[in-house]
Amino acid sequence: QLPTGLYKKVLVILHDSILPYMNEPTLMIDFLTVAYGIGGAISLLALNGLFILIHQHNLEYPDFYKKLYSLLDPSIYHVKYRARFFHLADLFLSSSHLPAYLVAAFIKRLSRLALTAPPEALLMVIPFICNLFRRHPACKVLVHRPNGPGGLSEDPYIMEQEEPSESRALESSLWELQSLQNHYHPGVAQAAAILNQSLSEIEDDISGLLELSASELFDKEVKKSAATVPLEFEQVRGLFGKKNDIFAEHFSLD
Repeated sequence: QLPTGLYKKVLVILHDSILPYMNEPTLMIDFLTVAYGIGGAISLLALNGLFILIHQHNLEYPDFYKKLYSLLDPSIYHVKYRARFFHLADLFLSSSHLPAYLVAAFIKRLSRLALTAPPEALLMVIPFICNLFRRHPACKVLVHRPNGPGGLSEDPYIMEQEEPSESRALESSLWELQSLQNHYHPGVAQAAAILNQSLSEIEDDISGLLELSASELFDKEVKKSAATVPLEFEQVRGLFGKKNDIFAEHFSLD
């Protein structure tokens, strides 16, 4: 058992400063699987090491996607390890052999949590979700469901269900992203509106959006040059703006 602070420091450097120099990296399997089960930021940081063991050393983790799904909570859009998590989640969900119900559960949960996410996170997660649609066309029923969201008396998706296969995500619709089309930030509204069109086959590059911060977003808006709007008006004459106004004889606007 390690203190939380030390756990984080070890896991941050484990994938590039420790595992490559070990003769048997598989010795870290138990340590990483325990860390992955702790939850919160520690689980997020354990993903890097687990990815190396799964990808390069044939580690089998039967409940890996169930645990990854459980890591999706409201804090995922606010933690400082957000970029690392979504970079790895993008890799884990890149396989075209994943079942549609699993990918649909991730799409639906990310969309539901997006309702309370900050704009800088939304500008990243909306293209992320669009990429999942491109990889898994079977999930497009969430967008193009007959009769749309209004055709459902209630959302069948079960947010509290920890098992993705029982969340009923494929029976639902993405009314959350439709709601974001009315977002107060014009960039978010424009990004969400792309689902109203047919998606191109080329995936969006989200690498430049993973570490987008609120201050960068603010600076970008401040540096925008304001468009000059030509105005045309008539000179006001008289108190009430009429040419032959009797008040103009007795009152002046000066």
